Amino acid sequence: MIEKYLKEKESDNMIESLYIHIPFCNKICTYCDFCKMYANDESIKKYLEALSNEIDTYYVNDILKTIYIGGGTPSVLEKEELDYLFSILSNLKKDKDCEFTFECNLNDIDEFLLKYLKENGINRLSIGVESFNKNILKILGREYSFDIKERIMLCKKYFSNINIDLIYGINGQTLDDLKNDLERFIQLDVEHISIYSLILEDHTILKINNYQEIDEDLNREMYDYICKYLKEEGYNHYEISNFSKEGFESKHNLNYWNNGKYYGFGLGASGYIDDIRYTNTRSFTKYVNGKYWKC
Repeated sequence: MIEKYLKEKESDNMIESLYIHIPFCNKICTYCDFCKMYANDESIKKYLEALSNEIDTYYVNDILKTIYIGGGTPSVLEKEELDYLFSILSNLKKDKDCEFTFECNLNDIDEFLLKYLKENGINRLSIGVESFNKNILKILGREYSFDIKERIMLCKKYFSNINIDLIYGINGQTLDDLKNDLERFIQLDVEHISIYSLILEDHTILKINNYQEIDEDLNREMYDYICKYLKEEGYNHYEISNFSKEGFESKHNLNYWNNGKYYGFGLGASGYIDDIRYTNTRSFTKYVNGKYWKC
């Protein structure tokens, strides 16, 4: 049983990475199949209490080289909720060069949030920009009523290690549309870019609405173009979906890529410890009642 295994993990068998899932969102994107739910204060409080209990029970003082807080949308948490989250994390042992990533939605970013994250040890942001094209953003269920570049420039005042996500391969998108997006992504001059071809996963809004996938040949042409373009712009293609400037490869991504061990805490989170992969339940009720495991 995975629960028993984690408790009995050998002390010298160090786990260097940890993922924490925050499932709350103010809006559900049409393509998202991650474990998520609408945010409300009562649910968040119960969830963070359960998360604290899970970490206290199963984290065994490994010195962590990477921590990744993802979602969902971690940046929807209010200050009091962030205070609680970071108090939970304060008991984790971190390597002096620990890569500490926090996922943000552009809509949530402001001066207060950035200062707060910086003061609490975050040293890397991952931001779901996805596209500059308003038609594509509408399909994806994203809306920005502000200048994207200005928002990223604000982030760069506080952080020197920023990832932005690009989604491509949307039905109706042309190669010229993609080229325009890439040009604007490059103008942001960030350290890391992750690219994702739109996949219609079960139970997503797009799949339920019978949205059609893009032509496979065009999808491949887009991928090849992205790889060539980003390489010419000085980005290292170090993993299938990830590109970085030299020295800014994500340590957390590389641990996944190299089949390294990692904790997975939170609703729907997955972990990998000594050839055993486990996935937490996606049932909020079970999770907050301490029944963490799916398998």
